This record gives sequence, C-alpha cells and structure tokens, in this order.
Amino acid sequence: MSLLDHLQAKLDAIASQSLTRTLRVAETGTAPRQTLNGRELLMFCANDYLGLAAEPAIAEALAEGARRWGGGSGASPLVSGHSAAHHAVTDTLARWFQPHIPQARALGFCTGYMANLAVVTALGDEHTELFSEQLNHASLIDAARLAKARVTRYPHGDLVALREALAASTAKVRVIVSDAVFSMDGVLAPVPELLALAEAFDAWLIVDDAHGFGVLGDTGRGTLEHFGLNSERLILVGTLGKAAGLAGAFVVAHATIVDYLVQAARNFIFSTASPPAIEHALLTSLALIDGPVGAQRRAQWRRLLAQLRAGLLALVARHPALGWQVPEVATPIQPLIIGGNAEVMALAARLEADGIRVPGIRPPTVAAGTARLRITLCGTHTEADVQQLLDALEAAATELEARP
Repeated sequence: MSLLDHLQAKLDAIASQSLTRTLRVAETGTAPRQTLNGRELLMFCANDYLGLAAEPAIAEALAEGARRWGGGSGASPLVSGHSAAHHAVTDTLARWFQPHIPQARALGFCTGYMANLAVVTALGDEHTELFSEQLNHASLIDAARLAKARVTRYPHGDLVALREALAASTAKVRVIVSDAVFSMDGVLAPVPELLALAEAFDAWLIVDDAHGFGVLGDTGRGTLEHFGLNSERLILVGTLGKAAGLAGAFVVAHATIVDYLVQAARNFIFSTASPPAIEHALLTSLALIDGPVGAQRRAQWRRLLAQLRAGLLALVARHPALGWQVPEVATPIQPLIIGGNAEVMALAARLEADGIRVPGIRPPTVAAGTARLRITLCGTHTEADVQQLLDALEAAATELEARP
C-alpha cells in the first residue's frame, strides 16, 4: 500500500466516525462577531476571555513595538533574541506572582505548548516520577511522554488515588502535573488539595493555568490568586494568547528552578525568541488585565455566566428527552454535553446556519459518548449575544424533540 492510500484509508475512517476536522479562514480579527469563510458569525468559541485581542490600545502598542524593534527577534534568547521588552514582561510577571511563589522568577516562551514541553521535560529526568492528571492538556501529555521520568497517571480529580501513588513512590523527586482549568470541561482542579499533597509528600506541583490567567482572581492573576495559595513548591505555566489577547507563554517558579530551565529546557535554548514587538505590546496587555478594564470585563463575563447557566439549565429541563447535560462549572468555558459525535456536529451546523459559531468537541479530545458544544464567554459579549445563543438552542431543541 502506498503512503497516500494508507493515509486516505485513515481519513475515511475518521470521516466515518464524524470526527473530521475542518480548517476555516477568518477574514476579520478575533471579536464577538467575526467573519469566517465570508459570513459574519456571533462567536462563542475563542479563548479571548477579556476581549483584549481586539483592544485598540494593544494594537497601537504592537505597532509601536514594531516601529521600535522591527520584525523578528533574529535568534534564540541565549544568543541575542532576549530583548529589553522580553525582560520587562518576565520581570512584571515575576513581581505579580511573588505573593504566591517565594523568590519567583519568570521565563518566557513562544507558546503554551512549548512552555509545558520545556518545564516537564527539563524537570522530568531519570530521578523523577511525574504524577499526571488524567484529563491534562495534550501538551502536558506529550511532555510526559518525552520526559525521561517515570509517569503515573491518576484518575481525574481522584485525590485518594494520587495520595496512594505518592506514598508508594520511591523516586528521588516527585512532581504532580495538572491543568488548573480543564479546557474542555471548564472545571477547576482542586489545586489547594494538590498543593497540600505536594507538601505532605515532599513533591512539587506544576499547574498549567492557561485558562485561568487573566480570568480568575480579583486582579486576574489566575488560579493561585483565586485560591490564595503561597508555596515555593508551585511551578506555574501561563499563556498570553488567551485572556491576554496576544501570544506567548511563561513559567513562574522559584529562582533556582528558572535558572535550571535556562540551562536545560531545550524549547527555550533552541527556539528563536518571540518577536519583541509582541513583548512590547504584552506590557500594555498586562496593564489592562491589572487595571479597571480587566476588572470590568471579568465582572461582565461573570454576569453573562449567570445568564447563560440559567438559560441552559432551563433548556435541558424543558427538553429532557434529548439527554443534554449542563455540568456545574464556574469559568468562562461552559460545556453543553450532547453525547454523540454526529449529533453534536449537526447541532453546531444548525447554530452556524443561524449565524452563531459554537464548536462541537468530539473524541479523542473528550471521552467517547460525551461530545459537546464548548461555549466560551468573553468580557465583550453582551446580554443580547447570550440571549441570541439561548434562543437558537431552544429552537434547535424544539425541532429535535418534535422529530419522530
């Protein structure tokens, strides 16, 4: 069999399970209303939780950064790519997290995927055992696969199983690895309890706060602020392409850990640094997150959350025969569990025909039988936007329930 025949057979198998993914072309920037493939749609799918991707002040800062720094960085950070703008961003983030991680330092990366690969593979040497949450993001799963460490997966949210695994471990170094906000469920991990286990068993805790940074906490510091945590055992990964509205990622940890990452994290050492213009603009983004704009938009998505959840719960109560489910979630990621792959994609297509884009999420991203709409809220959505979505879902549910 030729390679092309082999791949076509795989593509056919994917299509037969209603799992085909489609690449869409965005013709306007990220915003609550965006043009995709020639149609303006009301969007409930971006991770731009504070609406900063379209913020004029950030666009101006990006242009200013390009005028000052030019285009690319030209080299890896350890050669010549670490600009004063990069340094200012990591200094700001280190100061932000000093109340949560004593002697904190920060290190920047081009993407959250790279940051997770870097920290897990650098720390996960042959003397280490990694305790990885079952529903961790793909980047953490891939990082654990690449690490030299022994890897123990514990069931989702099962603190008893994690405690037993930690107690049985004979590794010199133990590292717990978990998402803070699970990206397809919107559920918060029990981070305080994970930290307590880390402290009890002389372990460390890597927390991927991709979907909490900028969103949770009074000032948007994320999950650590939300729970009021403080420990040198915390190793925080955050992304700057979601709530921060731009691109990039960071690791914040005790200075000794960050010093080691500079020496050992291959993704940092061997990758060209991010464009300094982006770093320059990130300083404006961080100021907005920390100031009145961030506070107002966090308050807005919380208002919208209450409206959306009330509407979804009423919807599933009116149409019990459909079997739809609304989990208890208090973040901007709101899943509506439909069940089957074909059913969720048909519902997503029906919404898109009504001018609303909500992605259908299927296996292997989520477990079989739990295909869902992943609804994400943004601080620049309006109450009218949420009501439009609820009305479209009601119309779809009524039509589905009426079918023989």
